[in-house]
Amino acid sequence: MAQVEATTERIIAADAETVFDALADYKEVRGKVLTGHFSEYEVREGGDGEGTLVHWKLQATSKRVRDCLLEVTEPTDGQLVEKDRNSSMVTTWIVTPAGEGRSKAVVTTVWDGAGGIGGFFEKTFAPKGLGRIYDELLQNLAAELEK
Repeated sequence: MAQVEATTERIIAADAETVFDALADYKEVRGKVLTGHFSEYEVREGGDGEGTLVHWKLQATSKRVRDCLLEVTEPTDGQLVEKDRNSSMVTTWIVTPAGEGRSKAVVTTVWDGAGGIGGFFEKTFAPKGLGRIYDELLQNLAAELEK
């Protein structure tokens, strides 16, 4: 079983604290910026960063739906980590300053991939697909913060 990784980044015209706070706001902002690949969104505990427990279904392809129950932590300043209780998937969001009134948001998701030929295809295609999903999410976040 090989580890699979998908990373996407975007420069957003808002300061790092504003971007991080928006990403960590599971009650108001996060649900608004999710793409059509996410369904059954529900905040089960907390709702603001550390200590949040959030549920959603992620439909990566027409046949692949992942039921996610995510525990949120903030291990360091500007870092938000979502660990899925239902799988090995871990998503890390890192927000850093990128010049005056701008920030860079980087999202990386890793999980233990399948073995065999299925694992080969997963490692080859899943990062690109998930990258597109998170790119759209970051685009939605930028639009929300830049209006």
